[in-house]
Amino acid sequence: MAAGPRFDVAVAPQGYAWWYIDATSDDGRYGLTIIAFIGSVFSPYYKLAGRHRPDNHCAINVALNGPRAGAWAMTERGGGAVARGRDHFAVGPSSLDWDGERLMIEIDEWSAPLPYRVRGRVVVRPELIATTGFHLDPDGRHRWHPVAPRARVEVIMDRPGVTWRGGGYFDSNFGDEPLEAGFRDWHWSRAHLSRDVGVLYEGRRRNGRDFGLALRCDRQGRWRETDPPPAQRLPRTGWLVDRRTRCDGGDSARVRKTWIDAPFYARSGLDTRLFGERAFAVHESLSLDRFASPVILSMLPYRMPRALL
Repeated sequence: MAAGPRFDVAVAPQGYAWWYIDATSDDGRYGLTIIAFIGSVFSPYYKLAGRHRPDNHCAINVALNGPRAGAWAMTERGGGAVARGRDHFAVGPSSLDWDGERLMIEIDEWSAPLPYRVRGRVVVRPELIATTGFHLDPDGRHRWHPVAPRARVEVIMDRPGVTWRGGGYFDSNFGDEPLEAGFRDWHWSRAHLSRDVGVLYEGRRRNGRDFGLALRCDRQGRWRETDPPPAQRLPRTGWLVDRRTRCDGGDSARVRKTWIDAPFYARSGLDTRLFGERAFAVHESLSLDRFASPVILSMLPYRMPRALL
């Protein structure tokens, strides 16, 4: 039976859970990503604390891009500022609420390192609910569950002042060990096709073995594996993060926009061709070898502060 997100999942010591939403405006000018973390996988505070209490290291990350509407916020908060149940997850003044048909996201955050307000509401209305989860490693220590591979998203931001609607995507990830213990890197993308949603997921596990998924989800929320298109390298980012994707043979993917260019992570928009169709894809590349570097960890508090209360 189709169901929405479950925010009351148990997260063991060393583990993590996150819920990810991305959206692109219908006119292509704006992009938004929201990630709600328990046991924040990129938190230097969680790592330094020994990762014993995931609920004591939670955050809601907001990244908004567009003309005169750029915003970034990711403030980590302790367990006293966290409340969650089956359909509700609050971290400080921001929250996610699922009512059975839509996800309501209230945002009330401050950016860093330059402090400015990031405040508004996002409404995610799934067009379909998927029921299949996937293991990303043979032992099932890292799991991926697409919740709503296709959705309509309404963005109403007071700070910065912008309102738009567009297509979106909603998934979740869960793990029983640190992300960098399981993987060296990965590359992920999703594309809304005329009928299906295409998802490409690949990378290297910590043991050096490659993994990969090439999937299509139909309008009933049913996933099927398919042969992956040929591999393609994309231009490295400004931080020299390696980016790879896959595109139909005889064609090539092109980076339309790089939304986030960080020392170990990049999120981009691609013009590509997948499964016989021209498509726009949201793409991410993650280097966990880079993330594990002490130099990178020392930089993170400037962009990911931890609230004192």
